[in-house]
Amino acid sequence: MAITNYTELKTAIANFLARDDLTSVIPDFISLAEGRLSRELETRSQEKRATATLTVGDEYTALPTDLRELRMVKLNGDPETVLEYMSPTALHSSYSSGGNSRPRAYSLVGQELKLRPKPDSTYTVEIIYIGSLSALSDSNLVNEVLTRHPDAYLYGSLAEAYAYLLDEQRANAYMQRFTMAINEIKIDEERANYGTSSLQISSIYQRQNTAGEA
Repeated sequence: MAITNYTELKTAIANFLARDDLTSVIPDFISLAEGRLSRELETRSQEKRATATLTVGDEYTALPTDLRELRMVKLNGDPETVLEYMSPTALHSSYSSGGNSRPRAYSLVGQELKLRPKPDSTYTVEIIYIGSLSALSDSNLVNEVLTRHPDAYLYGSLAEAYAYLLDEQRANAYMQRFTMAINEIKIDEERANYGTSSLQISSIYQRQNTAGEA
């Protein structure tokens, strides 16, 4: 059967398991598989943009709650400025005077951005980052990965289901399929972003093989 949304995914998992007593926990299997997908993938749909308005004299501003990887921090205005990342220690050493001015650098402290110099105006900062996948649910029936790669969700969910059922052989078999599906998604994203030259695709396979041998 075709899997085009969350409801059909749950039905497919139940059909593969041939069980009618796991309905209440199938969403948990999907969530566990989705967690790995969200951690390992960097799809176009995960590249996001957030903005925050700075307060005069306040060097901290909150990061997006779903942030996984920070790509760029830009201070909007005239001129637009891409801020330099520094470690917390380096940031403090480089801008220890504490005076207010136009921010030029940032660091990460917990779930916040720390900017120096402290802002002297209500600037807008733009944050480009990799976030989590949009989680599937009864109120969010689709996301990009399910639409383009439903097999990844299916194999990952079945691996978690069989682990729950203490069926190690089937769990391992579906986990292998899940891992292969993730690698194929990564290659698909690389092709979309950088083209399909033999050198580029060869480098992708080389990285995967190296990771597998580690």
